[in-house]
Amino acid sequence: MEKMPVFVKIDEYRDVLDLIEVVRRKVDDAKATLLKIHDLKNEEDSLVEQWQNSLAEVEKKIEFIDHTLNEPEHY
Repeated sequence: MEKMPVFVKIDEYRDVLDLIEVVRRKVDDAKATLLKIHDLKNEEDSLVEQWQNSLAEVEKKIEFIDHTLNEPEHY
């Protein structure tokens, strides 16, 4: 096929450009939202790790107390 010029009404062309701009803004908004979600997830992961460390410390202390209380006394 021979390449023929395509004619588009100016109004339709502007509508397409406007629509493309709207889509571009929506994509930018989606990127910003994903970045916020990523930041929140990192913060959440950090807090969960802190909680795990705290629980591990408490568990060690409980084991120490239990071991100390169950040890026979030496005179």
